Amino acid sequence: MGVSNDVDIASAVRDGDLRVLLMCLVHLTGDERWLAPPFLPAKDVSIVPDPAAGLPEEVAAEIRAAVVRYASDRPVVDRPDDELMLRMMVACTADRIDPGYVGMMREEMGFASKDVRLRDGVTIPPDLDVIIVGAGPSGIALAVRLQRLGVPYRIFESGASVGGVWRDNRYPGCAVDTPNHFYSFSFASPHRWPRYFSAQPELEQYLQQTADEFGVTSNIAFGAAVERAVWDDDTMRWFIDVRIGDEVRRVDSAVLVSAVGQLHVPKLPSIDGIDTFAGRAFHSSRWPEDLDVRGRSVAVIGTGATAMQIVPEIADQVSTLTVYQRSAQWARPIERYHDPIPDGTQWLIDNLPYYAPWYRFTMTWRYSDGLLRHLQKDPDWPHPERAVNRRNDFHRQEMTDHIVRELEGREDLIAKCLPDYPPYGKRILLDNGWYRTLLQPRVELVTDAIARFEADAVITADGTRRPCDVIVFATGFEVTQMAARLDVVGRNGRRLADEWADDDPRAYLGISVSGFPNFFCLQGPNTGLGHGGSAIFQSECQSRHITSCLAEMAARGARSIEVIRDAHDADVAAVDAAHERMIWTHPGMSTYYRNHHGRVVTVMPWSLLDYWTRTHDVDPQAYEFGHASAS
Repeated sequence: MGVSNDVDIASAVRDGDLRVLLMCLVHLTGDERWLAPPFLPAKDVSIVPDPAAGLPEEVAAEIRAAVVRYASDRPVVDRPDDELMLRMMVACTADRIDPGYVGMMREEMGFASKDVRLRDGVTIPPDLDVIIVGAGPSGIALAVRLQRLGVPYRIFESGASVGGVWRDNRYPGCAVDTPNHFYSFSFASPHRWPRYFSAQPELEQYLQQTADEFGVTSNIAFGAAVERAVWDDDTMRWFIDVRIGDEVRRVDSAVLVSAVGQLHVPKLPSIDGIDTFAGRAFHSSRWPEDLDVRGRSVAVIGTGATAMQIVPEIADQVSTLTVYQRSAQWARPIERYHDPIPDGTQWLIDNLPYYAPWYRFTMTWRYSDGLLRHLQKDPDWPHPERAVNRRNDFHRQEMTDHIVRELEGREDLIAKCLPDYPPYGKRILLDNGWYRTLLQPRVELVTDAIARFEADAVITADGTRRPCDVIVFATGFEVTQMAARLDVVGRNGRRLADEWADDDPRAYLGISVSGFPNFFCLQGPNTGLGHGGSAIFQSECQSRHITSCLAEMAARGARSIEVIRDAHDADVAAVDAAHERMIWTHPGMSTYYRNHHGRVVTVMPWSLLDYWTRTHDVDPQAYEFGHASAS
């Protein structure tokens, strides 16, 4: 380990994040003076932080020179102990950090393994195999963990390639809204992301490369749609009907895992006349490859995350662009959203020892749990109609000021764009030019309800007729179905669709359902993220838990594992109780986080650390283990 090209590193360190370079120096020298004044970075809560870290230039020059001096030496500290690790994390972030994060971040940074290991003398039984439904990020994450545990698996994927949500969503401007160095697999080599927030093609390519690199692709059956899965108590196996072309095949497996996620089935509004529209009309996740919007009149229905990416991307191409808004959205300004990652930073990630894991840490920390405590209701706060606590109100004012600045002089637009509910009550959005796009003469924001569609126009409730050639439904997904759409039938004929009826999915840790042995969900109920974080992080937590369950089965010689009803119900009750204290149950809004009864069913109320801790190792007391009957 070490760097030999002094010319390259002397140039690269000028682009380097000084807080990360300081952590590298601790590893390289073992000298803890780099964690004390005058080298301590200033606190920076920006999603993409200033690489200068608030340090004077003379201090920065000393840090850079030291990195060039020591980079080719053998590191003194490879794996910091817990005390040193915490000190480094605190110095790097200039933040207070709960010591509990040390173990979690060790795994995220590759200083400790996330893999589950079998107990001494335990082997995987020959009849323990797994079928995964879906080859998106979650399916890939679990597949790699199963391989490392030695459990055979197959993946059935209804599409023609891997990628899931990043394969299906190809609309203009489609990109991730989590920094890529957090939205990536901890077990894979650092990827050379071109931007801090990379676009859909790069994400799809990354998932395909990862599946290929780890040998997952060869275990995937593409064009294979699971239509039904039935548990058989006698054989203690799942029997699964898979449609491949015109043929339905029956296969069986000991374990069934749904990796279909929440964001798959498009949700379309029920509005009169859509069948009479003569132009192109489609959901955003089904964007036609042959569509050219140049010179066309386009209507975008919705103002959520998808619309906020599409509208700025196509506004300069169309003749007119009409955006139909049901409710205003809060959006955070974010600098450097479109910026490429500097060449020097890329070189350091590839070549400087320890730069990649600490760079990942800086992106992970600032996009993880810091916001969560500000989303809890303060019962003594005097203005619950506009915010849930004092800090939340400060964020509301910050975002209000941003909207007013961006739309200066357009009081009509300001009135339309200012939400009347607390910020973060719905999914928070990133302003990548949204408000400035609304100022363009060819763009109109309409807040009147849509009454009906005609062959070439949208008619609003006030009777206004607005002609259009193309209608884009940026209206979200049927998030409450999740695994239930697979027609899963558990013990005693119980159907998951019935258990989760009335838009009310429930699961222990969002993973296991009582009455459904050897069945697990990835990205299941109450595992979405409303305060920050990475869906890939969630997938890896859930994959760790599932493999821990399988290892426990093997250790006990069990054929089945099923969450106990009391444990299941207690966990769901804890989720509901926690949500009563969170912003997402605020009465002054509607959100896809909640079902029509007002229960939050998609996002979790826990911190990432809480969820990592809860899922890390199976609690045998929460599960019942089944054994084959004596013959």
